[in-house]
Amino acid sequence: MTSRRCVPLRGVAEVPGDKSISHRALILGALAVGETWITGLLEGQDVLDTAAAMRAFGADVQRLGPGEWAVHGVGVGGFAEPEDVIDCGNSGTGVRLIMGAMATSPITATFTGDDSLRARPMGRVTAPLSLFGAAAFGRAGGRLPMTVVGAADPVPVRYEVPVPSAQVKSAVLLAGLNAPGRTVVIEREATRDHTERMLAGFGAEITVEQGEEGRVITLTGQPELRPQSVAVPRDPSSAAFPVCAALIVEGSEITVPGVSQNPTRNGLYTTLVEMGADIVFENPREEGGEPVADLRVRASSLKGVEVPPERAASMIDEYPILSAIAAFAEGRTVMRGVGELRVKESDRIDAMARGLEANGVRVEEGEDWFIVHGAGPGGVPGGGTCATRLDHRIAMSFLCLGLAAQEPVRIDDGSAIATSFPAFEDLMAGLGAYIARRNR
Repeated sequence: MTSRRCVPLRGVAEVPGDKSISHRALILGALAVGETWITGLLEGQDVLDTAAAMRAFGADVQRLGPGEWAVHGVGVGGFAEPEDVIDCGNSGTGVRLIMGAMATSPITATFTGDDSLRARPMGRVTAPLSLFGAAAFGRAGGRLPMTVVGAADPVPVRYEVPVPSAQVKSAVLLAGLNAPGRTVVIEREATRDHTERMLAGFGAEITVEQGEEGRVITLTGQPELRPQSVAVPRDPSSAAFPVCAALIVEGSEITVPGVSQNPTRNGLYTTLVEMGADIVFENPREEGGEPVADLRVRASSLKGVEVPPERAASMIDEYPILSAIAAFAEGRTVMRGVGELRVKESDRIDAMARGLEANGVRVEEGEDWFIVHGAGPGGVPGGGTCATRLDHRIAMSFLCLGLAAQEPVRIDDGSAIATSFPAFEDLMAGLGAYIARRNR
């Protein structure tokens, strides 16, 4: 795929539903007793793979129309043993949350995924799940394919998350649903809190307190979850692409309606405002238990900033696109405390560094830090080809880079975009972007 300098972006960007909430709505709907109705569900491949997994565990999952789904759940502890391997495709969130949800039931399941997912470590999830009594058997380094044997007599646990990870926290909480007594999760740094919010909405007894140890989440096990009507807000991670593209394409002005403003997810938008971005947050409201707002975005002259490491958990998926637009800022943009990027769908620090260098941008990197030396508005030479490494966010970030670079920017493989944002090309084209696909 190739993107090139384009006319000013104009119009309304209707980005898809939030991926994190879509995964959780399907899983909690499958663990409730009765029928959960979901609207605005993201129908990217990652979420569709989670829907298929819930069917394999015995839930009745049906698509009623675009973004409208019904899940007839089997109740906490009601998962059946799957008859076949569970393929989670590209989704680290899906596989880790599903492992947690089944780990305290007396069943066995085998999980696999695509090349990217099979290269990602699962030990950070299987280690705490073993405390409940589950066992996991996988490839060297704790990698997929992996078989998880659920605990026949699970026990509640008290677990301090060693690194900021909403996936690990959520897996432990989902496992705690079918363990008697109270499961406690402690996180030093707050991560996205969709699981806690949705558990409370489905009727679980859950408390969140800030103590000396950090954020302490206490869940009482073996509840009967009540089915819900879940309205999925629009994904702030997907919204980041048209928002950031509009900031760097001269003369642009777009609106992105109904974007989640969950404080554990809005680190990128805080950072963009600090860089001088012209973003107005209009019509703030609540949808599906989540704060949302309409974003009005205008092209802006950006300046480099230092992003504090404590902000990393609230914007971990947005560093690739931040790196791309930092190339058009004046001065350096410094990102620290981002070691988690090394173990995402790809090594995102290395992927962004090599792609930016290929397009004439100077970068520096370390194990958990990354610096982009901005070339100013219109100052990125472009003309390079970037390896996306089967990573949807790397692919979309470099395509956005090309919309304001002096020469076209190419990516070697855009297929992964469908995992989270299948409408990306059409949406961006509707705003005026030039993105072309070469069919092989």
